[in-house]
Amino acid sequence: MTGPIILDEYVRPHLRSSALVVIDVQNDFLDDGTMPVPGTTGILPRLTMLVEAFRRAHRPIVHVVRIYDGDDVDLVRRTTITRDDAPIVRPGTVGSQISRGLLPAAAEHLDPKLLLDGGFQAVGDAEAVMWKPRWSAFHRTRLDAHLIDLGVDTVVVAGCNLPNCPHATLFDASARDYRTVLVTDATSQVTPERLSNVRAIGVAPLTVEDLVAGLTFTV
Repeated sequence: MTGPIILDEYVRPHLRSSALVVIDVQNDFLDDGTMPVPGTTGILPRLTMLVEAFRRAHRPIVHVVRIYDGDDVDLVRRTTITRDDAPIVRPGTVGSQISRGLLPAAAEHLDPKLLLDGGFQAVGDAEAVMWKPRWSAFHRTRLDAHLIDLGVDTVVVAGCNLPNCPHATLFDASARDYRTVLVTDATSQVTPERLSNVRAIGVAPLTVEDLVAGLTFTV
C-alpha cells in the first residue's frame, strides 16, 4: 500500500468512508457466457473475499449491472445486441443475473423493472444493485446521490473489464472528487499499461489483501 500516489493526502483512500462498487459481474460476461470477457471467471474467488470483507466492515456495497432493454444500447454494441434480439443481459434472463456467490444468500433475483426505472434494489444491509445504461456507473444514474447520502468519499472499484466500465467509472468518480481505488486482482483485463492510465489520475491500485487488512481496522 505504498507509493507516491497513495501517500498523497488528497488521493489517499479513506476506508472508513468508502463504498465498494462491483461492476458487471453477470453470467453473460463470464468466460463461458454469451458475451465473454476473458479472465472474469478467474477473479470470482478474490472478488467474493472482497465483498465479504466490506460486509464485515459494514461498508456500503453497490453491484452495478447492465440490462439491455430494447435498443437502449451503446452505439458500438448496438448492431450486435439488437440483431435478432440477441439474448445478452436481457431483462429477466439467467445471463443478466449477478454471478452466484457475490450476493447474500437470501437475495432475490434482479428486478429489471425497478432497476431500469433507476431504482436501487436492496439485497442486504447497506448493499444494493443498480443499473447503468452505459460504460460509467455515474452516467444517467443516481449513484453519486446515493454515495453522498451514505457519506462516502472513497470509491473502491472492482469487477468486469477494466478498459471499459471500471475505467469510465473511475474517471467519472475522479471528476466528482472522490478518492478512488482499483482492486487490481479482483478486476478483469488489468494490464500494466491500463493500470498506468488510471494511476495517472490518482487512482490507488490495491489488492484484495490490502483492503481486507485496511478494513479490519474500520470495524
